[in-house]
Amino acid sequence: MKLAIEAMKRSVDELNKDAPSPKVGAVLVFPDGTYETAYRGEYRDGDHSEYTLLDKKFRTKDLSDCWLFATLEPCGPKTRSEKKTCCAERIGNARIKKVWYGVQELNSKAKGGKKLLEEKYKAEVLPFDLDLHREILSFNKEFNDWVEEENRKQIDAINTVTGPLQKTIKNTDISFLSEDALELYLSKTGKEFAYDSDDLKNDLISKDLLEVDEKTGEVRPTGDCILLFGKNPRDKFPQASVKAKVDYGGGQEPDAESFDDALVLIPDKVEEWVKKVIPESMDRSSFTREKVSHFPTAVIREAIINAIIHRDYGNKRAKVELEITPEKIEVRSPGEPISPNTLKDLQNFTAISQTRNPELAYIFNLMKFMEETGVGMDTYRTMREKFNLPLPVITYQKSNLIVTFPRTMEAFRKVSNEAIKGLSVEELNGFEWIKSRGEVSAKAYTIQFGITSRTTSRHLSKMLDLGLIETNGEKPKSPKLRYRAT
Repeated sequence: MKLAIEAMKRSVDELNKDAPSPKVGAVLVFPDGTYETAYRGEYRDGDHSEYTLLDKKFRTKDLSDCWLFATLEPCGPKTRSEKKTCCAERIGNARIKKVWYGVQELNSKAKGGKKLLEEKYKAEVLPFDLDLHREILSFNKEFNDWVEEENRKQIDAINTVTGPLQKTIKNTDISFLSEDALELYLSKTGKEFAYDSDDLKNDLISKDLLEVDEKTGEVRPTGDCILLFGKNPRDKFPQASVKAKVDYGGGQEPDAESFDDALVLIPDKVEEWVKKVIPESMDRSSFTREKVSHFPTAVIREAIINAIIHRDYGNKRAKVELEITPEKIEVRSPGEPISPNTLKDLQNFTAISQTRNPELAYIFNLMKFMEETGVGMDTYRTMREKFNLPLPVITYQKSNLIVTFPRTMEAFRKVSNEAIKGLSVEELNGFEWIKSRGEVSAKAYTIQFGITSRTTSRHLSKMLDLGLIETNGEKPKSPKLRYRAT
């Protein structure tokens, strides 16, 4: 146990990570009493100690009679992506039947290792001696403080789901709902009700959008219902608006519009406005020379839908904003990334489906405005492939999540981080492609751009040096070596 703690203290902090890493040490004890140690980041940046010990040092050795000691409960199945194996599974696959751990994993994204080992692999999992816990916790104070804050954010997110939007709104009744909004809902969902029928009323009651007062029998809309279908949502929620403006450039007078309607009416109205304000050009690839927008309006529409669905309605001063200029298009949405997603997850287009406002998302999904299973990540990831446009840049500033769509590669350089500016046009195209693919091999990169292996090596080395990409930890000549955006 003490050997594991000594190894823990040699852990190497990860580079280019916006959160602290746990410091973890592990010891593998063989039946003859000999042992080997490992610590986090020993060989490669971010490698878990158990991975280094079992798969790097003893990949080809039978470990079924060994004991394992680790200062932190092995990470569970939720901590890794589908392409990666969690430490608990690695231990189980190595057929190790006796495991000791120092402190319990408190990170909600990494829990479950002990349970997995006991239930799936029938291993005996035991804690370290109590007097060693304090030393481990003290050495990991920065990480533990961060975990506590992240867990608090998750609790806040859960509380938000049962917050004021789910409560009935005083001094309102069903007459506060918009006929146009309700008719659109019925049309999009294929329900053959009249907008003022009891059938529709019961439908909304079943979705907890209307509530019946048990004493008076009066029907009142919830905050979600007012936002979705209200005649004047801003009477009750002043923040429920999309403010749009366009700068045409060239000395032309700018234009602005405010969309204050029921949420279900806003996507179509924004898209109609966008089609008017974004200059059109002739598409000479077609004999019909059909007019097409300089920028796909469907992408802006999806970004606006994501913004109004996922925004923080608790911020009563901020509104969703859309700004269009000759260089870029920006959509600003109040609220930080929704736990457990991080800003890095959004920037790499790997965020999972998560929303602050599930009732709003559910209705938009029923109306086929959006998919509950995604948050625009697929659309953003394929911007280059589908539209030959740069990938969007996602940032968080002044309480707003900002999605910026550069309209040219030069504009992309301006809104990206400083490291991007060090890339040539060819290297920038390569980086964009890696980011859109998730993980790529050097061979795939070479084939994609029709270049030599030497040029590929030069591109990848430069991106690695600038901290824009990282490897999956495999050896340089391994056929399993892959590169991904940091």
